[in-house]
Amino acid sequence: EVQLVQSGGGLVQPGGSLTLSCVASGFTFNQYAMSWVRQAPGKDAEWVAGISSSGRGRDYTSSVKGRFTISRDNAENTLTLQMDSLKPEDTAVYYCARGWGIGKTWGQGTQVTVSS
Repeated sequence: EVQLVQSGGGLVQPGGSLTLSCVASGFTFNQYAMSWVRQAPGKDAEWVAGISSSGRGRDYTSSVKGRFTISRDNAENTLTLQMDSLKPEDTAVYYCARGWGIGKTWGQGTQVTVSS
């Protein structure tokens, strides 16, 4: 069974930082690109960042470039999203996703709220 189990998230003030983690199981992690996706209330899901299976290729949606960093540890089957300089518009439920893009296999989601 494919599982993506997330941790991290929470409430942070504007300008603050948070780290999201996702532990994968049930598939060969190092053979898949991975992504982070977010969904704000009343909005469609949005692809945030992607990383190639090796970790050498990375890309981000324009609104988070320079603030977010996606990384992976293939030895530990772990995907990470480091989020710095957070803004209120980053508030959303964040999901790790298998593959490059929105994908069809998501973790359980974790709430990120940026508010003073």
